[in-house]
Amino acid sequence: MDSELRDRVERAARTHALLNAVKYDSDADVGAVMGPLMGENPDFRDHADEIPGVVGSVVAEVNDLSPAERRAELEELAPEELAAIESEDEGEDHPLPDLPNVDDGVVMRAAPNPNGPWHLGHARMPAVIGTYKERYDGRFVCRFDDTDPETKRPDLDAYDAILDAIEYLGFEPDEVLRASDRLETYYDHARELIDRGGAYTCSCPQGEFSDLKNAGEACPHREKEAEQTKREFEAMVDGNYSAGEMTLRVRTDITHKNPALRDWVAFRMIDRPHPRPEAAEYRCWPMLDFQSGVDDHLTGVTHIIRGIDLQDSAKRQRFVYDYFDWEYPEVVHWGHVQVDEYDVTLSTSTIKELIDAGELDGWDDPRAPTLASLRRRGIRGQAIVDAMIELGTSTSNVELSMSAVYANNRDLIDDDANRYFFVRDGVEVTVEGGPDAGHPPVHPEHEERGRRDVPMSGAVLVEPADLPAPGDRVWLKGYGCVRRVDDRFEYVGDDIAAVREEDVPVVHWAPAEEGVPLRLRTMDGDVTGVAEPAIADAAVDDVVQFERVGFARVDDHADDGTVAYFAHE
Repeated sequence: MDSELRDRVERAARTHALLNAVKYDSDADVGAVMGPLMGENPDFRDHADEIPGVVGSVVAEVNDLSPAERRAELEELAPEELAAIESEDEGEDHPLPDLPNVDDGVVMRAAPNPNGPWHLGHARMPAVIGTYKERYDGRFVCRFDDTDPETKRPDLDAYDAILDAIEYLGFEPDEVLRASDRLETYYDHARELIDRGGAYTCSCPQGEFSDLKNAGEACPHREKEAEQTKREFEAMVDGNYSAGEMTLRVRTDITHKNPALRDWVAFRMIDRPHPRPEAAEYRCWPMLDFQSGVDDHLTGVTHIIRGIDLQDSAKRQRFVYDYFDWEYPEVVHWGHVQVDEYDVTLSTSTIKELIDAGELDGWDDPRAPTLASLRRRGIRGQAIVDAMIELGTSTSNVELSMSAVYANNRDLIDDDANRYFFVRDGVEVTVEGGPDAGHPPVHPEHEERGRRDVPMSGAVLVEPADLPAPGDRVWLKGYGCVRRVDDRFEYVGDDIAAVREEDVPVVHWAPAEEGVPLRLRTMDGDVTGVAEPAIADAAVDDVVQFERVGFARVDDHADDGTVAYFAHE
């Protein structure tokens, strides 16, 4: 490991060790430091054998400090992270801590990249912003950061899909912007930045500049006259350079202890046209840190929430804010959210690849960890929001348990969900004797909704696991007690004492002849079976409960049967 890399490791490890020690008011833990350190710095992984030793030494130094010394040093190295920890401490009575400095109002923004519809992890930002908006009577800005028409190429359908997702979660932005509509605004600010001595054009090849930057040495273009920079920037705006030929850099501190902050790129040339016709003619595009920084100021954003891995963004943008004499917003950093239960990674590009390969049917495939999928399955947006809010704004990575989402959703839908029978892989059994229909309740807790009529015309379908042994009895729910005799059922009465006193099992069933074929789409694949006839009367989009199976959303009725999407048990 060379000395430069060692310095970077020590710097990053010290910040994480201080965070760990201050957050938990205890000695820092090497394991707790290693996780975020390696996650945020993929290039460290090639030195995985050496890094634990370096981290161990740093952690030991931090643990020798007093609590006051740790907090003071953290305030110098990472003030935003310290503020986030203090906010968490003050907000223990609510999963979301109070925001600092709210006397002049609260304006927050979600800044999605519209390269595809939202996966489940994306819901955290609007859930938290929307909740803070309600708490402080603030404003919610949705700004599409779509200024990368090449690497994260926008999907034209994603703009509306994302706005639909925000509405599904129960929120409405006060303002919607598309960064690709605002190129002239960014150009104007770049021109002013050049006039203020804050930017210069650079034609160094990327590798050559990287070597100079890492060595703390200025490139030969850094001290060029402002007039030359202005001419070359106008040539960039006019599209007179090809990709990689010219950039506009923000002049920072070329010897800054963090190489990532040294003279970073504000604008670059991209040859591939933007997919939006309104932006297709532009070739000079702002980098996200410049565009986002300018827009946050112009839209009056007061508080920013961003991932812990984006700490450098705030530090880069502060250079621009200092040149313009702007006040930087308050920043809350949080860790990544991970989701259990799914086999598919929370990644827009990964999900898109699976769809393109035919491994998923679309963004709303029940196996996809997307908001479109959850919505189609009958999960209420409020159930997701409530689960996300419970995660708080910790700087540590957090895991969203789908069981929490399902529990929230069950509370929201159970009262409205009418009951129906659905038999999977049914075994047909003839029934002798008994009434000509069963009459289970529409909803066991709402007698006023009445009872269903499930016809019995000589044979029923029961699930294989519910088929009793010869001589044993089962209670066909809403119908009565039957005994298996050879390969048929004999009706033996409707005395409920058989269930209450003799432990006769209660099973659901469907009529063999009048039943409706039903395909239940689940996360584990499609399940086919037969439902009671009344399912055909349930409206599309109704969420129902298939007794002893689970909740599902009715998706479609066709001549060959019904399709429903499984929500959860």
